[in-house]
Amino acid sequence: MATVEFNGKTFEIDEDGFLLDYNSYNDEWVEYVKGQEGIEEMTDEHWTLVKVLQDYYEKNGIAPMVRVLSKLTKFKLKHIYELFPSGPGKGACKMAGLPKPTGCV
Repeated sequence: MATVEFNGKTFEIDEDGFLLDYNSYNDEWVEYVKGQEGIEEMTDEHWTLVKVLQDYYEKNGIAPMVRVLSKLTKFKLKHIYELFPSGPGKGACKMAGLPKPTGCV
């Protein structure tokens, strides 16, 4: 098990850099991933994606498929990739503190 330290907080992560414990998600995690993703500023649209992913995960125990995410946010897939250049599965799910998705996200 690997760890990452950022702004005085320590996070346990998997081999791909995803949080091992969803409950350890906090503002420092967002700032850390933001830097990893090359995102200069979190916009309302970034936060919308994060919150939708978290809500869906809390209700269903998995991340939504990308088409579902697009439908829930009303964002076109292209725009989701503009917000999170590494994609909804890698970037957005990581930012939201979700485990690494196993299916098509």
